[in-house]
Amino acid sequence: MIKKKSNRLAVSIVILFGFTLFFIGTDGFQAYTVETARINKLMKENPVFPDVTLEDSKERVYPFTAFEGKYVMITFIYTECTDVCLELEMNMAQVYNNIPDKYIGEDIVFLSISFDPERDDPATLEKYRFYFNSDGETWRMARIQDQVELDHLLDEFGVIVIPDNNGNFQHNSAFYLVDPNGILVEVMDYTEIEAATEKVISILETEEGE
Repeated sequence: MIKKKSNRLAVSIVILFGFTLFFIGTDGFQAYTVETARINKLMKENPVFPDVTLEDSKERVYPFTAFEGKYVMITFIYTECTDVCLELEMNMAQVYNNIPDKYIGEDIVFLSISFDPERDDPATLEKYRFYFNSDGETWRMARIQDQVELDHLLDEFGVIVIPDNNGNFQHNSAFYLVDPNGILVEVMDYTEIEAATEKVISILETEEGE
């Protein structure tokens, strides 16, 4: 009888210990995947977009602060990608097309940033943007040539980029929304086009009403 009670106590302790570890590891049951945990962490920290220098498909060079005063919808891509980046940018195009024209360029701009600056020069980005009907102005495609700046940005925004031996990358993908002060305020599932559109429009409408 005593042995049975001891066994039950031991099992209970193991279960409680596992429950505690799961609670901690999932950020209070909110994060059931590594990606969800990453997003939750970003939304708690709300990092500021680092001071980087962009070179876009029009060969214009400027700091990210050139977008100060506007929301910026951002994706991270590389043009040699043949799978997720294509879906990511096609979905970005749908969100872009669903935003009322009165906001585009005035209150919000779209920006696709390459993390493969050696291959994604302005000419390559200029060709790439046409696949998604990017106008190169209110939706720009750009690279960051300074590798230190690029790595810092990717780290700050939790973008994981792992090169393979064939010139490709394993990477995570999302929509990132930066506010007019350069602060990351939303990380959205790029596969949820309607939800992302509604979220952005809601933020812009709230901003307009203030």
